[in-house]
Amino acid sequence: MNIPKLLPHPHQRFLKGLFRAPGHHSHFTIHTSPPLGSGILCAQPLTPPGLHCAKWMLLSNGLRRKLCVQATLKARTEGLSDKEQRLVDKLYTGLIQGHRACLAEAITLVESTHNRKKELAQVLLQKVLAHHREQEQLNKGKPLAFRVGLSGPPGAGKSTFIEYFGKMLTERGHKLSVLAVDPSSCTSGGSLLGDKTRMTELSRDMNAYIRPSPTSGTLGGVTRTTNEAILLCEGGGYDIILIETVGVGQSEFTVADMVDMFVLLLPPAGGDELQGIKRGIIEMADLVAITKSDGDLIVPARRIQAEYVSALKLLRKRSGVWRPKVVRISAKTGEGITEMWDKMKEFQDLMLGSGELNARRRKQQKVWMWNVIQENMLEHFKSHPVVREQIPLLEQKVLSGALSPGLAADLLLKAFKSRD
Repeated sequence: MNIPKLLPHPHQRFLKGLFRAPGHHSHFTIHTSPPLGSGILCAQPLTPPGLHCAKWMLLSNGLRRKLCVQATLKARTEGLSDKEQRLVDKLYTGLIQGHRACLAEAITLVESTHNRKKELAQVLLQKVLAHHREQEQLNKGKPLAFRVGLSGPPGAGKSTFIEYFGKMLTERGHKLSVLAVDPSSCTSGGSLLGDKTRMTELSRDMNAYIRPSPTSGTLGGVTRTTNEAILLCEGGGYDIILIETVGVGQSEFTVADMVDMFVLLLPPAGGDELQGIKRGIIEMADLVAITKSDGDLIVPARRIQAEYVSALKLLRKRSGVWRPKVVRISAKTGEGITEMWDKMKEFQDLMLGSGELNARRRKQQKVWMWNVIQENMLEHFKSHPVVREQIPLLEQKVLSGALSPGLAADLLLKAFKSRD
């Protein structure tokens, strides 16, 4: 039997290497699995003794992923002390059992900038991710939670809407998590974190969890760890995750890369709305909600709704199955909020049925990875001794006009590349 012909190309190279290796005599067994239409190859060296069995699992993507996750998790946990291992186990166990205190402590851990705590956070996240994958498989591959991004200009009534909307969802049996990103001071690093004070009723609801997160100067207002906080909330059993972002600007593009549905909340009396909101942000919206549609603002709210309905017809479609909708709501009277939730569920069902939701999430995972790499590379670049020495000198030359910013950047990059 020509064993290499049974396997894909990468595994052929592996086996040929085994056959050519001097002093290695191996026997091979094939275990077939008829329902899956594939098998497991196990290469067992007869001599010398003590070598491990090299197994190539060819059953399914899910099994290969599980084995890879287990290997990655084992490699990361081996370097932990007993105290650190107990901490990770305690947070993980409490998290999947739905303990709010463990969820809060876990998010604090992933938000830490301490190098060792970052490593602990990644071990915890890997364990939660493995659990998350198992639960998704039990759920027939469907996502466990619905991720919704909410944004809009200051004064649009985002917190008031979340309070009413969140109470409605918890009364219907949902578990809701709100990740409210607050702007930080670039000088002191402090932030107001006022969302809990504005959502008094929801913050007391045991089926809701509100987590204000300072931006800490992050571009776009969405913290680097927001994605990780989403994963932890889902691991804690929350089936609806709301991410409230700051203002109207870069944050919308950032949050759109981590949610299933992006909702834009706009007030009805903000002047020339179509001119004031960037076209790119409107294109990102899956649903536009005109807030405060009550009292004297009903008439302007209807006018703005008509303007956005017309404007959305001219924009490029993001989805093959969903056309963005424009609704009018009032968190004061409750008008339109139930209908808005119905449209959100319709969006989720259509996107799941077409496969677009899972495709969007896979793409977001890759974007998330590269965003983390980009930020870590910048930190690594700035902290390198050679670069760190030259930064003040070159910054001064740029300020005095002796060097162009582009040339200064080239010199720093050249110094970084030639550091060895």
